[in-house]
Amino acid sequence: MAGIDTKGTSAGTVDLYWLPLGAGGHSVRLNGKAFEAVVSRAERRPSRDLYHSALVVGTADGHVVVEQAPAWGDDGSGRGVVAEGAVGSRRAGRLRPFRYEVRRWPGGVISDIAEAVDSPRRLTSDREVARRLLDLVATVPTPVWGRDELRTGEMWNSNSTISWLIVSSGIPANTVEPPAGGRAPGWRAGVVVAERMRDGR
Repeated sequence: MAGIDTKGTSAGTVDLYWLPLGAGGHSVRLNGKAFEAVVSRAERRPSRDLYHSALVVGTADGHVVVEQAPAWGDDGSGRGVVAEGAVGSRRAGRLRPFRYEVRRWPGGVISDIAEAVDSPRRLTSDREVARRLLDLVATVPTPVWGRDELRTGEMWNSNSTISWLIVSSGIPANTVEPPAGGRAPGWRAGVVVAERMRDGR
């Protein structure tokens, strides 16, 4: 497992990593390609590479990984888990294999970081913004993964969590785009929900 390159990371930095959907997992990658083939055909456009995202926040004590990922078997305390949600349906979410976790993991790792594309991208070096983002992680919405419970027109997933945090912390969302030729499903959902909450809607 490759580690995070922290050479350019310092207190107050927020770096975004774009990770190919299914990196390190053959089944997920094939399912993602099948999903994109169906969606692109319906939208009458070329198929694109799919990405999910994660953040690395620099602090005075080192780095913190912020990511939404499948829930593991334990309580998650060693991975800085601050929230969980259901995958597919709330009923299925009663079972551990159908849950996701939101991590704020000091000194943590990103399992597929070796396959990151056009990364890291520095989003800010403002200490106040970075602190605010870390404080917000425990308050991120946790609707059912893969569903549009919040009526944004797009399903909620790991990209939604990351984009919600970016917008809610004050980083302009229009400065962030996936690698050329790629797409980040769920990104708009997080932006929409963050803007609603900011505007009191």
